[in-house]
Amino acid sequence: QLQLVESGGGLVQPGGSLRLSCAAAASGFTLADYAIGWFRQAPGKEREGISCISRSGHSTSYANSVKGRFTISRDNTKNTVYLQMNSLKPEDTAVYYCAARSLWLSLNPVDFGSWGQGTQVTVSS
Repeated sequence: QLQLVESGGGLVQPGGSLRLSCAAAASGFTLADYAIGWFRQAPGKEREGISCISRSGHSTSYANSVKGRFTISRDNTKNTVYLQMNSLKPEDTAVYYCAARSLWLSLNPVDFGSWGQGTQVTVSS
């Protein structure tokens, strides 16, 4: 079964940027076969879908909370999906997860069956 691994989280000041990466945890899986979504969960809050990219990369979707600040992309030659996060705010602090689904775009966590372990993003001065 496909398992994912996220990287790139850390501590950043408000207004700063980070780029998260999502890759397959084991060889033999092709992320190009899946739409990939990014989600986040802050303490005491529900998991929120923030962005999704189609298998080809030609279609994307964003939550209103990140639209204009975050950009999702993928490099299928590197079997990796990215989330570029700019103009970060303290309210962006959360554990960020990527997940895969074999169908079309979605921001609903229940539509995804393969998840990573998450990477912590903390926005603080």
